[in-house]
Amino acid sequence: MSTVRTTGNAGTGGETGTTKAGGGRGREAAARMLRHGFHGKGGAGGPQDRPALGAVSPARLAALGRAELTLLLRNRNGLFMALLMPALMLFVLRSVLAGMPSGDLPMGAGAATLIGGTGMTLLLVVYMGLVATYTARREELVLKRLRTGEATDPEILAGAALPAAVIALVQCAVLTAGGVAVLDVPAPERPELLLLGVLAAVPLMAGLSALTSAVTRTVESAGLTTLPLFLVTVLGSGMMTPRDALPGPVGDLCELLPFSGVMEFVRAGWLGTDAAGDLFQAGVMTLVWAIITVSAVGRWFRWEPRR
Repeated sequence: MSTVRTTGNAGTGGETGTTKAGGGRGREAAARMLRHGFHGKGGAGGPQDRPALGAVSPARLAALGRAELTLLLRNRNGLFMALLMPALMLFVLRSVLAGMPSGDLPMGAGAATLIGGTGMTLLLVVYMGLVATYTARREELVLKRLRTGEATDPEILAGAALPAAVIALVQCAVLTAGGVAVLDVPAPERPELLLLGVLAAVPLMAGLSALTSAVTRTVESAGLTTLPLFLVTVLGSGMMTPRDALPGPVGDLCELLPFSGVMEFVRAGWLGTDAAGDLFQAGVMTLVWAIITVSAVGRWFRWEPRR
């Protein structure tokens, strides 16, 4: 098995170098690197050799994930977005919440910081990071080439999302442990609900990122196309303050947002079920959004470049 070195600056959020002079070699190297991990002895098979959508191979997923992680580690912008940006936003969130009246934060600034920080990490690392990743791989023709091989469409999308998902889960774990130690916040009352909320958020955010990438022309424009959902989620999904603090009609409408159900589980995990809303309704809403997202991705996700 030969070793293929990538050129250019391929990776989440910083792949623009491959579109300049010499970018063709970078795109080809990235595609060969991703394909090389699971084709085994032979090269790419034709479309007639593609397995059914339900046939998921852990080996192919792991190979795609390792290749994507390699590309991410070689990209400084991607690493900053995945590792340092959540910490920076957590510091900003802590400063904002510390200045709010105590009556608006019955759970305390520390607990509110950890609840909001968990949601912020998932948004930044999984949603915003993967929009840039899917867009870059599409424009570099990597996704198109991968579809000529053995991997199924879900495997291609999931494999590209694996590094971001793992990084987000690790950061949420570090945030939980560090918050309890540094912010003097009690340990989560229902850690199983907290874990359930985080695990449900990862595939939901990955699906929404794939859908958003369909309307994203370039990696540079990913910051604009992700901004609407980011702002609506931060302000309306209970990430900064409980939705109960919003005016009645606005709060009821915000319950329908994609991330609202997840944040109810995160809140219940930290503060207990008495401090959260209806968890059954939150679970149903999260499931409905997951089904809608999967259906929309299957119909509108773009595998071909938008050039």
